Amino acid sequence: MTELLYQTDSYLREFEATVTEVGELGLALDRTAFYLGGGGQMPDKGVLLWDGVEHPVVALKKRGDTAWHKVEGEPPAAGTRVTGKLDWEHRYQVMRTHTAFHILCGVIWRDYKASVTGGNMGALQGRMDFEFEHMTKDLVQEIEEKINVEVEAAREVKVAILPREEAFQIPDLIRTKINLLPPQITKVRTVEIVGLDLQADGGTHVANTREVGPIRITDYKSKGRINKRIKIALEA
Repeated sequence: MTELLYQTDSYLREFEATVTEVGELGLALDRTAFYLGGGGQMPDKGVLLWDGVEHPVVALKKRGDTAWHKVEGEPPAAGTRVTGKLDWEHRYQVMRTHTAFHILCGVIWRDYKASVTGGNMGALQGRMDFEFEHMTKDLVQEIEEKINVEVEAAREVKVAILPREEAFQIPDLIRTKINLLPPQITKVRTVEIVGLDLQADGGTHVANTREVGPIRITDYKSKGRINKRIKIALEA
């Protein structure tokens, strides 16, 4: 079982770990700060260091409770101590983007009661799909103004890990149209933008909405009768 350090500390840039197994998927570690990918968020980038040499991480996978790290070069033996170093610029850009998604989602749910039907993010840009029947230029401009008010409000972003039964007593915890949490998950990680949004989420976020910076809506389009896409971008 791999301890996922990013779940409680998204700002951790470097960590020490032990190789527990070596296999086709790479190196299994007892702990990691690398986000492995999922929920629309891309995996982290970075290196693993041992014997004084840095090895780029080229792939990250989760199998069961184990995090696997595929690296360039000859892998070390099980039991080797390694240092993980994240590509912090990339990680922080994705953190800002993910929190921007939650601001967008929170405003649209609060003011229009539209569920999320899909989404995908990169560093400083991405798109979300919502259950809107109609979308106009004026509505999009109104949404952009509202989300930037929330950025400037400097709202705290808090993370908690709750027992499943407790978490599912929270109204509207799942904002996606389909509940993506399988029944075998007994603990649910929640991300709260205080005063705006609270939902189940496994990704990395900044600690305050002010860190996101200005959000631009760069495009919008219809993807179906009640499915509308909004694209956003952040400043570098």
